[in-house]
Amino acid sequence: MSAWSAVAAISFGIWLYLLLGRGGFWRERVLPPAPEPQRWPSIMALVPARNEAPYVGRALTSLLRQDYPGNFSVILIDDHSGDDTAALARAAADAAGAQQRLEVLRARSLPSGWTGKLWALSEGLAEAQSRAPAPELILLTDADIVHHPSNLRELAARIESERYDLASLMVRLRCETFAERFLVPAFVFFFEMLYPFSWVRDPRHRTAGAAGGCVLVRRSVLERIGGLSAIRGEIIDDCALGRAVKRGGPIWLGLTERTVSLRHYRKIADVWRMVARSAYAQLGYSPLLLLGTVFGLGLTFLAPVASAASGTEAAPLGLAAWAAMSFAFLPTLRLYKTAPVWAPLLPLIALVYIAATIDSARRHWQGRGGEWKGRVQHQSRA
Repeated sequence: MSAWSAVAAISFGIWLYLLLGRGGFWRERVLPPAPEPQRWPSIMALVPARNEAPYVGRALTSLLRQDYPGNFSVILIDDHSGDDTAALARAAADAAGAQQRLEVLRARSLPSGWTGKLWALSEGLAEAQSRAPAPELILLTDADIVHHPSNLRELAARIESERYDLASLMVRLRCETFAERFLVPAFVFFFEMLYPFSWVRDPRHRTAGAAGGCVLVRRSVLERIGGLSAIRGEIIDDCALGRAVKRGGPIWLGLTERTVSLRHYRKIADVWRMVARSAYAQLGYSPLLLLGTVFGLGLTFLAPVASAASGTEAAPLGLAAWAAMSFAFLPTLRLYKTAPVWAPLLPLIALVYIAATIDSARRHWQGRGGEWKGRVQHQSRA
């Protein structure tokens, strides 16, 4: 067997496994709502916000107008914003006639060892725990997320009726500009590949994860894991929280088409920075894991194209692997209402993500790892 044939065979085998054996990640769909519970637990939403003036008004309006039958309130934690984030948050509450349900809290100075977002959430959680009675469930959500009117009701039903400790939604990301259509569906596809949602939902499986834009968790469970200080240095804080919670109880992760992120990615560089911020952290800041990941991604996404174009006996098998890859990508493209013509371009898209992952390591080595809104985040395993 020639070297080309061996490479093509391995790549094709990888895609057979991904199609048939990795929790059906590529077939993930929006699941039906859970049955409504007999009682509705009290909920407090914690919204960390740092310079979110373009988004915070719409995000808070969607929260304050939730169709939730139980007791519900919101704390926005202003993380030292240099814009009108706090004033716009109060204005949104005034416009919604819900001033009494919103508290704007200013975070204290960021201590060493904490990422900015987790410190802000910890400040909000401390305030929530001081209330009497304290809320039973805590919603962790971002200041750029617009929740559909029944989102909170459906998440609470998921936790109460199906007895989960945590329920999280991968919100629908913007997919309007060329850069977004080119890179965003693949971001979701890769996330599902890394954390197959069916495995996350299976209490017998060790895989754990969450999507940080929308996480509902039992307050008692946060206390059980030692609070947010247990993950205080994690850049990929949502998946770290999912892992910590799943060690003691079941968690749920799903898709939604109706709760959406407002954040724009106008240029490829915008998505690149998002990936480069956390990719090397995902690899534990390990040069060996970086090399292995780049090699594995190349074998999975790039080798099929190279084999198909090799002009050797490996070409048909390389083409078959490329076709399998494109077929697996189609459901995610449909979810994002993106043309199927993007499917065979997945190798090129993957090349951009590979390069951004390498750049993530470079930024870390230069002391700029995890950079976000003017801060270089703490490197917990540097």
